[in-house]
Amino acid sequence: MSRAGAEAFDCQACGACCAFSRDWPRFWTESEAEIERIPQRYRDDARMRCDGDRCSALEGEVGRSTRCVVYADRPVVCRDCVPGDDACRIARAGLGLAA
Repeated sequence: MSRAGAEAFDCQACGACCAFSRDWPRFWTESEAEIERIPQRYRDDARMRCDGDRCSALEGEVGRSTRCVVYADRPVVCRDCVPGDDACRIARAGLGLAA
């Protein structure tokens, strides 16, 4: 996807990828030190803690205004998420948000 295409997807007005599946926010390549930087209230042993399908570190209203409270220390899987890619579009569609 081109950079211009990605700009059409405003993550802070969306949050769908963080509220789509409790299986999504897993730790893969993070070191112990990287995981320890995430406050315990937001993580379990192998992944981010979720409230239902929504990551507990996501604040705000999905589709309107959201933010990640651990953004600087978020897991690799979250860092690899690309606005407007297939996974983004699937999450948006699953939550009834425009593609």
